[in-house]
Amino acid sequence: MPRIIANGIELDYETHGDRETGRPLMLMRGLGTQRIQWPPVLLDTLVAAGHFVVTFDNRDVGESQWFDEAGVPSIPDVLAAAAEGRDSGLAYDLNDMADDVVGLMDALDIETAHIVGISMGGMITTVVGYRHPDRVRSLVPIMASTGDPDLPPATPEAMEVLMTPAPREREAFIAHHIRTSKVIGSPGFPTPDEDYAEMAGRVFDRAFHPEGTARQYAAVVVTGDRSEDVARIRAPTLVIHGAADPLVPVEGGRDIAKKVPGATILEIEGMGHDVPVALCERIASAISEHTRKAEGASS
Repeated sequence: MPRIIANGIELDYETHGDRETGRPLMLMRGLGTQRIQWPPVLLDTLVAAGHFVVTFDNRDVGESQWFDEAGVPSIPDVLAAAAEGRDSGLAYDLNDMADDVVGLMDALDIETAHIVGISMGGMITTVVGYRHPDRVRSLVPIMASTGDPDLPPATPEAMEVLMTPAPREREAFIAHHIRTSKVIGSPGFPTPDEDYAEMAGRVFDRAFHPEGTARQYAAVVVTGDRSEDVARIRAPTLVIHGAADPLVPVEGGRDIAKKVPGATILEIEGMGHDVPVALCERIASAISEHTRKAEGASS
């Protein structure tokens, strides 16, 4: 797959659909996950609905540029520095990752696009919305939040699997991935263990890089509460969130929808912190209806 220099770093990306006729849509993954983890049915449905979709590995994951020279951050030290107003010394934060999105758009000669992301990618979606408003046609943050510290936290079980280091041996990593996915996944739309295992093996073989996941998590932590900035967003915004999300509870999505003027929210019963195949067509249809309306509103 092609790689390109964007925002001064190397990003691995892939395009789907007709560039000349499709509505451009940048699609971002969450913490530590790779672009190959998008279900094909989601991409196919978005393309069939008239989108030109760009998927890519965020910095520090997959086959995009890694930042190993920065070392592995200590989250307590990052929190202490933030509380004291000191420089955390991190290699990047969510602002840099949002600039990567726009840098990739520049490199691909895409002037404006619909910005869609899940989890950390959903947070980055909102950062693009207020940091680069002139580059945005619409926003769809999925299973994300504003970072407001007063929002309900993850369940203890979800936080425990999030903070458990990924094993470095392949079979142990696959078992860890299955356990993590079952804890945070959608109780109303369960994914078979063999599907989790197949994807985990592909992820491990393509680019096993837990150090990058640690730095991405630190980037989320250090960026902190984005409530005031999120309230400045004026792009048409659709929030999508699972009612059964144990990692980023649904109150996080409701908070975005409340703070962005004119935003709407789709809450899906039985959906957790994943994009199960059984929900892909519904989610893609909601995104497509939103982007069509946004295009009509801007024309």
